[in-house]
Amino acid sequence: MDGNGRWARRFHLPRAMGHRRGVEAVRKLVRALQPMGIDCLTLYAFSSENWKRPEDEISDLMGLMRQFIRSDLPEFIANDVRLKIIGDYKALAPDIVDMLEDALARTAGGSRTLAVALNYGSQQEIARAAAKAAAEGAVTADSIAAHLDTADLPPLDLLIRTSGEVRLSNFLLWQAAYAEMWFTEVLWPDFTPAHLEEALASFANRERRFGGR
Repeated sequence: MDGNGRWARRFHLPRAMGHRRGVEAVRKLVRALQPMGIDCLTLYAFSSENWKRPEDEISDLMGLMRQFIRSDLPEFIANDVRLKIIGDYKALAPDIVDMLEDALARTAGGSRTLAVALNYGSQQEIARAAAKAAAEGAVTADSIAAHLDTADLPPLDLLIRTSGEVRLSNFLLWQAAYAEMWFTEVLWPDFTPAHLEEALASFANRERRFGGR
């Protein structure tokens, strides 16, 4: 979800306003899951590298996270959405960890999944999974996959990146091995369900060969 800061700069606003508008974009997409027939949507919210950002920006992001959980959890429950966290979220502030674990428990029965990557880095995830696999026996592609943070999620079909960035940036490296990719110049705060429908239409017209001919 790239482009919050650039969106704010375009309108001569503080970066925090870009992040706030980005949260609004998330809300619109979550509400579109059922009408679009999407079973699982994964959002990269905060990477393990984002700790390098200025302290005041990190504080704003954590405040938005608290606000989002408080305000949107009842809607998740009402709309049968399960929250899933990937990444080392337990390294966040204790009150955020408590809020997240409460949300995970209260939404556990949801039929559709919103997976949020928090303090997530794919290289670190693969290293953790390989170490767990080795501790149990043979290290194979299957044993590593079984220990990834996404082990209980469906295979990744489509990876979308906004704001003109064309790289993976340590996100779902293992899972994206045969995923289709779709890039757009649209900044994240301006990304709408209509843009997601455009990406899905592009995906539907692609021939997926998974290494075959």
